Amino acid sequence: MPSDDNWDEDILNHINSAFMTLYQLGFGSTPIFIEDEDTAWSDVLSIENYASVKTYIYDKVKVGFDPPQSGSLMGALEKQIAEYEWRLHIMVDK
Repeated sequence: MPSDDNWDEDILNHINSAFMTLYQLGFGSTPIFIEDEDTAWSDVLSIENYASVKTYIYDKVKVGFDPPQSGSLMGALEKQIAEYEWRLHIMVDK
């Protein structure tokens, strides 16, 4: 339920960890830190067409907060995350 905020702090920690990883890969000029559910994507992403950032954050949070029970699905998610990290790093280098 949207009114249940029992997991908000845990999820925010995973989101902020994912943004820190992106920052360490060269994405952004300053680290992004989300404090609450009122933050919109447009508040933290100033460049258009970064759908892959949204997917990357989602997958990183899923693996950290609610990992799949299937080893093959976990492996697939980890490979997808690694590919997004590589692609986003390459985009930053351009």
